[in-house]
Amino acid sequence: MSQPVLALVSVALFVIGIVGNGFEMRKIRQATEGQPNPKNVFLDRRNFKWYGFIGIALVLWAINGSYT
Repeated sequence: MSQPVLALVSVALFVIGIVGNGFEMRKIRQATEGQPNPKNVFLDRRNFKWYGFIGIALVLWAINGSYT
């Protein structure tokens, strides 16, 4: 019973993390438009919360895989 719920939660967190990271990176790129050397958008501190969602989703997915 807990396997489908855990799988659904991990997929939902993964999708939220990916979509949120995409929107955040777009905002960062628009803010640095016109600058000759924009900062690295992957290492911006605003992305780390989305990386956290993705990391938690992968951990839950691995835990779910160990049950089968």
